[in-house]
Amino acid sequence: MTETRPEYATDARRLLELLSAGASSDELARVPADSGTMQLAMQIRRTLDAHSRREAELTALFATASDLARLRDLDAVLRSIVRRARMLLGADVSYLTLNDHSDDGSTYMRVTDGSASAMFQQLRLGVGEGLGGLVAQTARPYATRDYPSDERFDHTGAIDDAVNDEGLVAILGVPLSLGEHVIGVLFASERRPRSFSPDEVALLSSFADHAAIAIDNARLIEESTAALAELGEANKKIKAHHESLARAQDAHDRLTQLVLGGADVPEVAAAVASVLGGGIVVRDAEGAELGRAGTGRTTSASVASRALSRALAASRAAGKAIADGDEWVCAVMAGPQLLGSITLTGRPDLGDADRRLFERSSVVAALLLLLRRSAAEAEDRVRGELVADLLTAPERDPQTLLDRGRRLGVDLSAPHAVLTLHAEGVSRARLTTVAARRAALAGVFAEQVVMLVDTDKPGELARRTASELSAALGCRVTVGAAGPASGPAELARAHAESVRCVRALLALGRQGHGAAPEDLGFVGLVLGDRADVEAFVRSTLGPVLDYDAARGTELLRTLRAYFAAGGNLTRAKDELHVHVNTVAQRLERIGSLLGADWQQPDRALELQLALRLHTLST
Repeated sequence: MTETRPEYATDARRLLELLSAGASSDELARVPADSGTMQLAMQIRRTLDAHSRREAELTALFATASDLARLRDLDAVLRSIVRRARMLLGADVSYLTLNDHSDDGSTYMRVTDGSASAMFQQLRLGVGEGLGGLVAQTARPYATRDYPSDERFDHTGAIDDAVNDEGLVAILGVPLSLGEHVIGVLFASERRPRSFSPDEVALLSSFADHAAIAIDNARLIEESTAALAELGEANKKIKAHHESLARAQDAHDRLTQLVLGGADVPEVAAAVASVLGGGIVVRDAEGAELGRAGTGRTTSASVASRALSRALAASRAAGKAIADGDEWVCAVMAGPQLLGSITLTGRPDLGDADRRLFERSSVVAALLLLLRRSAAEAEDRVRGELVADLLTAPERDPQTLLDRGRRLGVDLSAPHAVLTLHAEGVSRARLTTVAARRAALAGVFAEQVVMLVDTDKPGELARRTASELSAALGCRVTVGAAGPASGPAELARAHAESVRCVRALLALGRQGHGAAPEDLGFVGLVLGDRADVEAFVRSTLGPVLDYDAARGTELLRTLRAYFAAGGNLTRAKDELHVHVNTVAQRLERIGSLLGADWQQPDRALELQLALRLHTLST
């Protein structure tokens, strides 16, 4: 092991102290550390900055949604939406168009923030025209780094003139949707080229969902107030309608405050169940249950999964809650991205007001799942780093590795089986996410996903894991297992053994299966490293192979028949359909080629293994 120079250790400690104190990149750069240490410190600083930025974005989103929920006047709601959208994305200009359903379905400019062009502020877009018209037509978000030169959009003279007059270059537009209906489009734009990231698209889409609800609330409240003034005889009905809206608004505020207060999924599920008077089940995008309240487990997992998949697909396509027998299912979305689902039981006769409230609860669930995802990604990153360090240098500082494991709730000194996963057709990040739910610790090492699981039956676990993950991901997942092992050094050795198991399974054509070393036998383990098979066969049987190739003889076949007959010449000659003397002559020739000791036990075992490998590899 290379000895660490004292000044490097001091510099590294200084960098860690600065990172702990929240020092900037410039402050870190002034420490005279070596390039590797400085590069790592800068990478950690960037990671921390990214986490802080994501947390700030989510906090701003929650605060913005809460502020919108308190507004009642439509104009005030619209002005607040565009102002907040501009702040959330740090854009030069934000604006909002609403669909004109009374005419030909075109969309018109309603409110702007940061705009200086009167021509732009009076713009109207036909169906499918420009970026905004396409968003309104397809109900999908679109973004462009350079709108004037982007040929994906239907450019018209009026639109291009208005955009040029405002000086806009980069544009992001997301739909304002209520159920399956698009009521308008929310935009953020820049006067210079800018590439909007997927996180920014998801952030603005999630905000647009809240904005659409706020617009709907304001419109409905205005309509209710007008109806009260014009139709006195319908006062009772309008009052009930208004109370329903107020109940929905109060429920939305209550759920939003729960999320802002740090409530977990079961607490939010309990709150929704209490408001709607039914049972609630919240699941993630893979169908795994995250929280349940007010409902029992009466349906088998497989039947429930198939039914949920059909209902969820229908809800996602329709953009609203879907009745599925006596249950209601609503997709939890962040823009076009599926985050999970929420199911309501015990309310088969759900009215329109409660259905809308149920759909709004899915928006709150989306915020909660986005926050959970951000936290989970950070934790998975830490766990993945521990896996990499554990398997890279287990003997460098085992106590530190054990301490890091305890902080993550994993006792690395206790026995764990080590599983190595191989899959094609799915990303390692997705495979790690699904595998982590079944492991004490999971991460990526040497381009493969590794799991640590508390079990004393690694072979059985490998088979079950391969079957479950293959079904969940829709592709064949091959799993090699070893152990159980305790402590960093033993776990690293078990990992190497599990890698050989995976290679053996793949070499034997058993993709989608799982096994431990004891399940494969010696041949399987040799095949796990295919680079040595040909050399082994050649070094053992080379003279016989060459003799047959040069003279067209059947010495190799005779040798195989001889061993298969247990060394009995009579049975061997029957298998070969030749005279017993011919067999004896061939064996004599084989002895001259391989040496006089070829029938000794150790040498005979080696020859039989080479014959088996030659058969499997040809």
